[in-house]
Amino acid sequence: MFHKKCLVLIVLILSVLLGACAHNKIYRGELSNCTSDSLDNCENHAIAQYFPNTNKEFHIGFVEFDDQGQLRDRKQMNEIIDTYLPISVSDDVIFVAFVHGWHHSAAPGDSYVESFKQLLAQVSHKEYVASQQDKRAKSKVLGVYIGWRGDSIVLPILKQTTFWERKNTARNIGLQGGVTEVLIKLHKIVHVKATIETSNPKSHNSRMVIIGHSFGGEVVYTAIQQQVMAASFVDSGRYKKDQEKTRGLGDLIVLMNPAFEALRFSTAFDMSQENCGRNWKNQPPRLVVLTSEADKATRYIFPPSRGASVLFESHEDLNRQICTKDGKAKLTISESEADRTTVGHFKPYRTHELTPLQDKTIRKSDINYRSLKTAWLGQSFGSQIDFGDVSLTHLGRTDPFNPYLNIYVDGSLMKNHGDIWGKEVIGFIRDLIIMATTPISVTSE
Repeated sequence: MFHKKCLVLIVLILSVLLGACAHNKIYRGELSNCTSDSLDNCENHAIAQYFPNTNKEFHIGFVEFDDQGQLRDRKQMNEIIDTYLPISVSDDVIFVAFVHGWHHSAAPGDSYVESFKQLLAQVSHKEYVASQQDKRAKSKVLGVYIGWRGDSIVLPILKQTTFWERKNTARNIGLQGGVTEVLIKLHKIVHVKATIETSNPKSHNSRMVIIGHSFGGEVVYTAIQQQVMAASFVDSGRYKKDQEKTRGLGDLIVLMNPAFEALRFSTAFDMSQENCGRNWKNQPPRLVVLTSEADKATRYIFPPSRGASVLFESHEDLNRQICTKDGKAKLTISESEADRTTVGHFKPYRTHELTPLQDKTIRKSDINYRSLKTAWLGQSFGSQIDFGDVSLTHLGRTDPFNPYLNIYVDGSLMKNHGDIWGKEVIGFIRDLIIMATTPISVTSE
């Protein structure tokens, strides 16, 4: 009788555990293109077009990965490529790719899916305003939502214990090459118009933006770190012509509350500080890290967990430098601290602060985005730029035109780890996208 009771108990426990597992199949299996005037439709489709023929029109595609970093269905990715390629041949485009983090997925109704769609609509509308100001054709906005299992367990209490396990999964997804493949293929589409118009070249103003949140930031940074960040920086380094800019995969990468250690950012930081006299006068931002001071997950949970995993590794102090208005200054980096602290919370690597704008004025909907870009190009050590409801302050610890920004965000703007869709922060990101993707040259239609 005792053994039977134990067996029943084991079966019950296994049933609970199995029922606690998160969805582990594809969400967006319908490959036909869906068109809708409402964001509530097309929920099972891998590719959709919203608000067609309006000033907030956009397309969105979904690419899903399993825990091993493999595409759940290559047809998903191929359908997006086949849909976006002809658009990119005929029109300038703004690609926006988004990789979600902990507790989220590509599921219909997921709050991040809905917020990303709203962001695309806002970017499309602001691009319409900018195109009217420049008297040019509006660039088409094409979005890609990269989904994976942000939760392995769905029970409310148990899923909070999966922080480190999901971090390892995120890094594994970034390492396997599938996300890199998707991003490189999108990058090639961005440049397809310039490639095919060799005999009669036209203005090429297509741009690509990549956004990663939380462990999605881990996925993005892991996928691009070796192939792009270091190599592209060295390739456009001191032996190149001064006017050549630092480039990477796409035109702008934004990592929001990213959950990876600062030590992995060290090489990029060191290279960006190596030559303070470098001519970066017209250099736009390439990598922007946004971390909230109120993000308890990366500020308090990450360090002890990471510390336990590197307990028996050796660490040293690194002698480095920063660029100030008075020239080079010495900087000592604790490898141990950098290996236990997330990149945003590691003070020696911070370059900017983002705070609420104290004297707010009602900004007109037709703000001149070229004026905003002019303000960026006119900055100096310790300068401040106002973006609508927020102020971006340079901390004087790096060249003002360093393309890598590590921004510490006031807790009132991002109240916790998942609070990335607030009006002020999204307004800043939206403006940053439009500013960073403002065409190099303008042609009248």
